Amino acid sequence: MPNTYDLIVRGGDVLNHSGRGLADIGVRAGKIAAIGDLSQASAGEVFDATGLTVLPGVIDSQVHFREPGLEWKEDLQTGGRAAVLGGVTAVFEMPNTEPTTTDPDALADKLARAKGRMDCDHAFYMGGTHENAAFLGELERLPGCCGVKVFMGASTGTLLVADDEGVEAVLKSINRRAAFHSEDEYRLAERRPLARTGDWTSHPEVRDAESAIRSTERLVRLARKVGRRIHVLHVTTKEEVAFLAHHKDVASVEFTPQHLTLHAPEAYERLKGLAQMNPPIRSSDHVEGLWAGIASGVADVLGSDHAPHTLEEKARPYPASPSGMPGVQTLVPIMLNHVAQGRLSLERFVDLTSHGPQRVFGIAGKGRLAEGYDADLTVVDLKATRTLRHADMATRSGWTPFDGMQVTGWPMATIIRGRVVMREDEVVAPALGEPVRFQETLGA
Repeated sequence: MPNTYDLIVRGGDVLNHSGRGLADIGVRAGKIAAIGDLSQASAGEVFDATGLTVLPGVIDSQVHFREPGLEWKEDLQTGGRAAVLGGVTAVFEMPNTEPTTTDPDALADKLARAKGRMDCDHAFYMGGTHENAAFLGELERLPGCCGVKVFMGASTGTLLVADDEGVEAVLKSINRRAAFHSEDEYRLAERRPLARTGDWTSHPEVRDAESAIRSTERLVRLARKVGRRIHVLHVTTKEEVAFLAHHKDVASVEFTPQHLTLHAPEAYERLKGLAQMNPPIRSSDHVEGLWAGIASGVADVLGSDHAPHTLEEKARPYPASPSGMPGVQTLVPIMLNHVAQGRLSLERFVDLTSHGPQRVFGIAGKGRLAEGYDADLTVVDLKATRTLRHADMATRSGWTPFDGMQVTGWPMATIIRGRVVMREDEVVAPALGEPVRFQETLGA
């Protein structure tokens, strides 16, 4: 008697840990139950993946969805919808909301807000502060928490931990890997007078490469002193890549599609405030340094650092304009375009967006296209050509820094725990996203 599945993804070019080739994927109870020739099997639902490539579900481990407190920029519902339209199956959301996510009640509030509203699976960072440092070892173990996030450069309210003593106190308190925005606040403060009103090309001068490398060197030294693991977010400089290559035992590394694709001063001259983010878009030599870090294995994950603001806010003259840009919906097409151009292998893309996040954060049951794992799949057409447009962005801010860019490679379906959530640019299922689980807190 033939096997029966809830869903069969049939006839796709499957890429996973064992290689790449045509195969069917059988799903039962939200888990991958079989991979291979399932031509004799039946299913309640069949997804025809003929001509398409089936990848492990893409995980975006750095997004800012702005809820609560800043919902005019974004909220958990619109951010989650943008994610699945972009082929992203799970996101980790940042703590710099209003109020900040720095205590159990704030985390519980976000999880409650996400339930029934977010299309993708999700977890939330706990913000590390001077005030809660002593309690972070307990807070990081709460269900739905992906770890602790620390801002070493200017951020929201009490979330800034600029001093070595504060960073050390956070690291001493925790056991999981902590994520850091690594820019030296003391140097940033000294350089703020360098900002030229209305001139966004001065942004990478204010927040120069030395601000980043100085902070990252301090951070690694403190991590070694205390014996803790760190995750350096949105690395932007060739100097950091060279330095971190020698410290991979304690430090994992994130790059963003924006820093791999845009470069200064051209991006600032063309996009003005839309190119402004922290750390900044930098010159071509730093972009090449990041690509060298992709090739050499320094980079562990890709995160979008999706951080939307309204077009009205972005139109304020620099430096009154806010830093941050949307990215969760464009992460997959931008990086697949690099694959099409021969700059990135598809295998390395999967390593950076699925296997890497699973390894770095210890995700339980996700990040691999293998039997027993959640049936999270990103189904793409590697030959499809599309033009990215403001009008197609689901994010509440309604824009992308890549407006008008033609890309080759497109997400055609997003499947989460065996449910087809997005198909051909349409969300086709109710919002049933669930909290992501982690190996280090399964018994919490």
